[in-house]
Amino acid sequence: MGFQSILVANRGEIAIRIMRAANDLGINAVAVYSEDDSQALHRTVADQAVALKGRGVPAYLNMDGIIEAAKESNCDAIHPGYGFLAENAAFARKCAENGIAFIGPDVEHLELFGDKGRARAAAANVDVPILKGIDRSVSLEEAQEFYASLDGKSGMMIKAVAGGGGRGTRAVTNEADIEDAYNRCRSEANIAFGSGELYVEEFLERARHIEVQILGDKSGNIVHLGERECSIQRRYQKIVEIAPAPNLSETLRANIIYAALSLAKSVNYTNLGTFEFLVSVKTAYEGDSFFFIETNARLQVEHTVTEAVTGVDIVQAQIQLSEGSSFTDIGLDGPNISAPRGFAIQTRINMETLMEDGTVKPSGGTLRSYEVPNGPGVRTDGFGYAGYTTSPSYDSLLAKVIVHSPSPKFESAVRRSLRALSEFRIEGISANIPFLTNVLNHPDFINWSVHTRWVDENVATLAKVDSSAGPKRWVESAEALITNGSAQQASPLTGTAPVMVDTSDPLALFDYDRQVKGAQGSEEVAENNSANLIGPDGSVGVAAPIQGTIIQISVSEGDEIRVGQEILIMEAMKMEHVIKADTPGIIKKINVAPDDIIVEGHPLIFVEKADVGDAILEAEDAIDLDYIRPDLEEAYARHAYTLDENRPEAVAKRYGRGFRMARENIAQLVDEGTFKEYGPLVVARQHQRFTDEELRKNTPADGLVAGIGSVNGKYFTPERARAMVISYDYTVLAGTQGGRNHYKQDRMFELAERFKIPLVFFTEGGGGRP
Repeated sequence: MGFQSILVANRGEIAIRIMRAANDLGINAVAVYSEDDSQALHRTVADQAVALKGRGVPAYLNMDGIIEAAKESNCDAIHPGYGFLAENAAFARKCAENGIAFIGPDVEHLELFGDKGRARAAAANVDVPILKGIDRSVSLEEAQEFYASLDGKSGMMIKAVAGGGGRGTRAVTNEADIEDAYNRCRSEANIAFGSGELYVEEFLERARHIEVQILGDKSGNIVHLGERECSIQRRYQKIVEIAPAPNLSETLRANIIYAALSLAKSVNYTNLGTFEFLVSVKTAYEGDSFFFIETNARLQVEHTVTEAVTGVDIVQAQIQLSEGSSFTDIGLDGPNISAPRGFAIQTRINMETLMEDGTVKPSGGTLRSYEVPNGPGVRTDGFGYAGYTTSPSYDSLLAKVIVHSPSPKFESAVRRSLRALSEFRIEGISANIPFLTNVLNHPDFINWSVHTRWVDENVATLAKVDSSAGPKRWVESAEALITNGSAQQASPLTGTAPVMVDTSDPLALFDYDRQVKGAQGSEEVAENNSANLIGPDGSVGVAAPIQGTIIQISVSEGDEIRVGQEILIMEAMKMEHVIKADTPGIIKKINVAPDDIIVEGHPLIFVEKADVGDAILEAEDAIDLDYIRPDLEEAYARHAYTLDENRPEAVAKRYGRGFRMARENIAQLVDEGTFKEYGPLVVARQHQRFTDEELRKNTPADGLVAGIGSVNGKYFTPERARAMVISYDYTVLAGTQGGRNHYKQDRMFELAERFKIPLVFFTEGGGGRP
């Protein structure tokens, strides 16, 4: 007899996905939700919803609370989704003890593959290749000895024994970094999995990440649904997934799938699992070398791309196998069931902005607009809606955009994915759509010349956002983003916050780090958001550099701290971050506690400045304050070329015709001292015809003066007086428009539209430049 009612012990997009699958099978779907998830969409999608006690992740990890919710709602099965309790053998055992089916692998398989060391040993027993490593928990000393045994030929991976999803994972390529990496991994693993045990293995620097989707029924039969490519990762976090793997030889594909089937059969695997491998790209290994790394005994985030190319509803199959159905019963016994049709690509839409230095700025707030892409071959799994206020307590994943193209050409699926991303309208919070667009547009992606560290190595390029990043195929809200000087929500394209702007600062529009104080999803966060950095007795606050959770506090009130000293550890984006003091003195107050969720800029501690000794960081040498660095001197000289007072011939010629200079027109329009110019140092793109000196002298700003200033500021507030001003400069090549001139003009138009400020354009010019 099949299930009558399933409780979904999860939240967000995966909870909704499972509920839909259950309903399609005629099964009642029950949701659970934490106290801070009362407005979450999965609660509304369900046939019934049960409140859990507590807030944040702990509520969804409360085994007894979830079992009680299942009993209360008369559920005969629980689906754990992914994350939370999905691979927890103790929870699966507790379900069985209470007469409730656990939709997933058997307890013995959860225990086996939940221990990554045992999983490696199981693979080796059936001759599935593995990397050199230690198949058990290791001490710091053992990790150091293992690194030394590699003789500098490769680095070392430190991984959580009970881990997954990139948590508790670090690559080490320098012996001096081992201790810190080991401690960080142990701490992350303790928090994420309740166990700080770590193992080590050889680091494969250039590798592709290929995984095989496996299913097993209770009769001992094993089938596969092909492989997925998961090499597009940021710090071991998957971002883009593809099925099938592009540019993979048929021989290598067959060998990897055979290895996955062999391991699954050797342990009599049941239900759903993903067997993951690294494929050597450029290492000391010869030929098509691949290595087993782990098995995820659960539903994967990226199951969607396999569904798209095979036509199999994996979640329904998982439920039916748990009910006791065979492959024959559910139609998965055909010889061609795993044959892919075309390509599918999944892009993960995360609430974050990736910076050019590789750091990630989490985002949050209230969704002002949320419109997902659709059309043939386009699917969006998400949980957003207009008016929804996000919570910083959970993972940053907001939605997944899955596209499928039946074409055998990979670039066809890439084009469809790019178009879908351009149609996704998200206003109110920052999302990583520009970054994903850059990834998909990159020649290395289209030609599939990538590896697992490709994103990290190319982050400066991939994180850039400009007008060429791609079209925006949706209509932006006409609502003013800056109203009465109050902070609104973040721009959907760049993560730039439309907050109150200081018109004397040309970079104020982009001052993300200092001014973003977007609306948050709880009263506690709102209170933190309003806190200032002045503490008891005039002490100064050390501000949180990123939104996240307090993991550990390393100091006490009354302690003396030096610059560079560790004060606490925060977790953000599944990684731990050591926060160090930037002010010497005595700690007057600790303003946070472990497990607090805080926003960027919130004061962590308050320090009374005092001379307490040398900084832990290297002390800077004393410098001559009158000394001008060569690079700064060059900057002064370059700016001097743009000033009218240094262009006497051009000024005389202009005056001789009865006209003023472009900068004089702008100066008369804007309030004195308020105009801040953008891009004044560009010159005409004629470097093959003229020297740099000639171009600086004769084509300053490439003939386009542009910037932001205040107009009639004495009558209006600074925000309402602010205007974009642009002027062609007729003294530069007769005011004609060159390539850099054109780019700068387009950029100014984009900024004026984005920040909803008026534009004044002096259009005297000679048209396009030959």
